[in-house]
Amino acid sequence: MKTWIAAAAIGVMATSAAAQTLPETRVTVLGNIGITTQSRTIEAPFWNTQVRELSGGRITSNFRPWSEAGLRGPEVFRILARGQANIATAQLGHHAGDAAINDGNDLAGLTGSMAEFRRVTDAFRPALNAFYERQLGLVPLTYQSYQSQILYCRTALSGLADLRGRRVRTSGTSQGDFVAFFGGTPVDVAFGETQQALAQGTIDCAITGTLSGYVAKWYEATRFLYTLPINYGAGATVANGAWWRAQPQPVRDFLTTELKKLEDRMWALNAEEDSIGIACNTTGPCPLGAVGGMTRVDPSPADVQARRQAMLERVLPNWARRCGAECVAEWNRTVGPVVNLEARIPQ
Repeated sequence: MKTWIAAAAIGVMATSAAAQTLPETRVTVLGNIGITTQSRTIEAPFWNTQVRELSGGRITSNFRPWSEAGLRGPEVFRILARGQANIATAQLGHHAGDAAINDGNDLAGLTGSMAEFRRVTDAFRPALNAFYERQLGLVPLTYQSYQSQILYCRTALSGLADLRGRRVRTSGTSQGDFVAFFGGTPVDVAFGETQQALAQGTIDCAITGTLSGYVAKWYEATRFLYTLPINYGAGATVANGAWWRAQPQPVRDFLTTELKKLEDRMWALNAEEDSIGIACNTTGPCPLGAVGGMTRVDPSPADVQARRQAMLERVLPNWARRCGAECVAEWNRTVGPVVNLEARIPQ
């Protein structure tokens, strides 16, 4: 016991000594959607409390979720590039309209599990890093996910074919291609405005994470939850390149190390919350509050196959056309072997 205590004391002293070498640094951070558990339970405490404690008070932050700053999502990294924040976290799919490469690791229908999605993300990480640094002057620090992105609908549906004629909120170009393949109309609605759009009947269905939709109370405006994962809501935490390079190496090392731990915690949380979100939206049990009472609709084997058909025939070819030859070649070199696919630009 005494040996353990002594070792722990040495570890604390070593940490304190390391913290003392850090120059005082103030970081301006745009966090992710503030309503999500990922932001409330992991990201906000990290920036508001843990960074200060772990650095011995040497590094502090000015943290605010982008959703609470009056932003919609797609403009977050543009604001970061202009130097209006030092670090920001956002969904890659929101930025696919600016550059198709942002959809490359999370194309609708590409992966069938969170574990497979992470393998694809790790494979595509170097390509995304190079693009962000070369084209945008930004430095990606972490990549993470949300829960499975699934359909919340106002009226009954038994499968993907029932999307025909429905207006569906999507949050990325590949999701739009996926919905259109089945005869639906993709609609761009900000996350914070979706519940109202559903309640008013402006849209018929909406796609988001299993728990994100519950926390936003989409169950108050929808009755049917279709549990087929369409994709996984890829996200990234990114630094302004000029600001990052101007920081002393100890600051960069400290943030890189701690953000890597944060990244792993986010992946673990979203894997755990996948099933919790479905339970909370439907009949429970729900550890977060009252159950939503939605009707759960699970996919048939035919719909699992239809998801892949949509990806192969519409989503992947359209993405390849948007992304271009160099981007497609890089995807085929990195992601292709993981999913046993080759992307081709349609002639």
